[in-house]
Amino acid sequence: MTRAVPPVASEPVVVPTPEGPFEVVGWQLPGGAGEPVAEHLSLTAPPPADAAAGEPPLVRLHSECLTGDVFGSFRCDCGPQLHLALRRIAADGGTLLYLRNHEGRGIGLVNKLRAYKLQDGGADTVEANELLGLPADARDYTAAAAILHRLGLTRVRLLSNNPAKAEHLADLGVEVVEMVPNEVPARPENHDYLATKRDRMRHRLHHVDDAAITDSDSFNSDAGRSPTAAAGTVPAADPAPEGESTP
Repeated sequence: MTRAVPPVASEPVVVPTPEGPFEVVGWQLPGGAGEPVAEHLSLTAPPPADAAAGEPPLVRLHSECLTGDVFGSFRCDCGPQLHLALRRIAADGGTLLYLRNHEGRGIGLVNKLRAYKLQDGGADTVEANELLGLPADARDYTAAAAILHRLGLTRVRLLSNNPAKAEHLADLGVEVVEMVPNEVPARPENHDYLATKRDRMRHRLHHVDDAAITDSDSFNSDAGRSPTAAAGTVPAADPAPEGESTP
């Protein structure tokens, strides 16, 4: 549902992190009647002094994932993607939007755990959502686009492997001039999940079938140096094939 009310911003504060210091702003978007206020965060770092003038900034739309971002779950790649994106933005400048209410691609934490149980029984990540009577991807990027507009970020380089995000932003008035890969190494625990995102949800993942890293310390130290992340940029999102639903 499109929200007509503009986001309300907190005063910016500097938050030091292991990846570097970021200017952090909290954003509130009132929901509809009976809906709670949605809260999101933007984390911004300035570009280096030698950055090309006029180059659109890096932007990452990161969907909240409690199990991956906080507890380091190996079932997904969310935590490593978050930290890789923060390192890239700290080095090159840009903004990461941490989008709340996106847990489990928008189905919520409890339903995500129910979907995990179905995956343990053989369903893939798309089938599990559908077996619960839920969409494969229920995320809404209206709030993200509203915040980007408030920040003056209407031409961006999107740090993502997911063409659907670029398509949604374009529909909401944010031009994605290029997509910058944010791929991290696969693990045995998330290989099938990532393969499904590649094969059924059009994610641009090129190293899912590379030799899996099984040592957690090696995985954590190498996540920021994945071959795709170092490869540069790729063109903006391809249109969805005719008849295929947008993930």
